Amino acid sequence: MSGELDLIPSEASELIRADSTEPNFVKHRDLIVSWALSYTSENTQQAYLNDLKIFCTFLDEAQVDLLQVRRTHLDVFSRVHEQYTNSNASVARRLAAISAFYRFLLLEEVIEKSPAEYIRRPTIDPDFTATQALTQREALRLLDAATEHSLRTQTLVDLLLSTGLRISEALNIREADISEGRLLITRKGGKKSAVYLPEHTLKNLRELTATTGQEVENQQNNGASPLMFVTRTGRPWQRSNVDGLLRKLALTASIRKTVSAHVLRHTHATLALEMGVALHHLQDSLGHKDPRTTRRYDHARSRLENSSARVVGTLFE
Repeated sequence: MSGELDLIPSEASELIRADSTEPNFVKHRDLIVSWALSYTSENTQQAYLNDLKIFCTFLDEAQVDLLQVRRTHLDVFSRVHEQYTNSNASVARRLAAISAFYRFLLLEEVIEKSPAEYIRRPTIDPDFTATQALTQREALRLLDAATEHSLRTQTLVDLLLSTGLRISEALNIREADISEGRLLITRKGGKKSAVYLPEHTLKNLRELTATTGQEVENQQNNGASPLMFVTRTGRPWQRSNVDGLLRKLALTASIRKTVSAHVLRHTHATLALEMGVALHHLQDSLGHKDPRTTRRYDHARSRLENSSARVVGTLFE
């Protein structure tokens, strides 16, 4: 971040100097944690905490207290990050988190005015995503590499590719959530939802847990059901560990693209559209509230295949 501070305009640098010895994230930890806990989703909490850590690091190096921030500081932060990231969406999301934090402080009467009220955010194309999906052949090669690695890895990769689940949804699955032809998952916000479970995926899940279905029924009655995906020591499998493993599998499968759990979800969506699944059905399957989110997966293909030039151009053949 030290290199980023060199980009601060001279007129702004005078404004953002203040005495501060204790890191902002430590000094204001109680406020930050209270704000994060106001959201029900653990993923949202963690993402917002990470955004605030980045912002606090920026403020520490600029010697600005988190409660003394003015709009100028946010403008500088935004310009710096626009130059150091390839994703306007990431910058916009981070600014949204910061705005939400100061809105929380305003409601709690910690501050009298939010410095983020009129902050400029980068323009985002709602139909664009920078995520690069795997082709069908690449997906099959990745699944082969996962099969060679272990049953647990094969089961997870098969599940993500076949159903398009978010990694958080997959890692929170319990044995009692599995039944013939359907899988009960917890969507964003804690809502329960049933998704279709292909037979081969069910077979892998059954083999991984050594269950037949009868045991699951007993677990439901007893109210105790173990997580589906755990480490060798029995601890919950973490997303960061999954993404690291997927990158290794990609190398084994000679895939040059950056592979992550989200890429597998993107791959599922892309393949579904290529195979004729209607956009609104895909939206339901992926659990998207906003149809524009689903449209991102159809961005390039849809613009070409559904172009008016395909129809009108035939008049002049």
